[in-house]
Amino acid sequence: MEFVLDDSFFMRKALQEAEVAYEKGEVPVGAVIVVQDRVIARAHNLTEQLRDVTAHAEMQAITAAAHFLGGKYLTNCTLYVTLEPCQMCAGALYWSQISRVVFGAYDPQRGFTKAGGMLHPKTQLAGGILEEEASEMLKRFFIEKRNLN
Repeated sequence: MEFVLDDSFFMRKALQEAEVAYEKGEVPVGAVIVVQDRVIARAHNLTEQLRDVTAHAEMQAITAAAHFLGGKYLTNCTLYVTLEPCQMCAGALYWSQISRVVFGAYDPQRGFTKAGGMLHPKTQLAGGILEEEASEMLKRFFIEKRNLN
């Protein structure tokens, strides 16, 4: 059996990060950034813990990857994130010049495509990778939150 490092493999890594966020009571969004089939950054939402509306998984991952690489541009990198990025995160991804963004669940209310946001013209985009798993975790989280209130 051949071991394949494909989009599903790396999205599972992002889903592991989302699970960490879930366990912390954060909206379960996880992200990893990969270069040459190597994960160089892992992150999850920290908005509640840090009391910072900008502490989205993507923002945390961008910062970690930039520190790892020693520069602000993420060319030749791929972001895997469990939820379609919001407009703020898409803007940061635009400025990072990341080569590729792969997301799991679509966000029809707050996703960057709905909000009219855009990525860098050279950035490739793929959505719906392990969408069901990512959506299920988000749904479960919000059902539990509603039942607690």
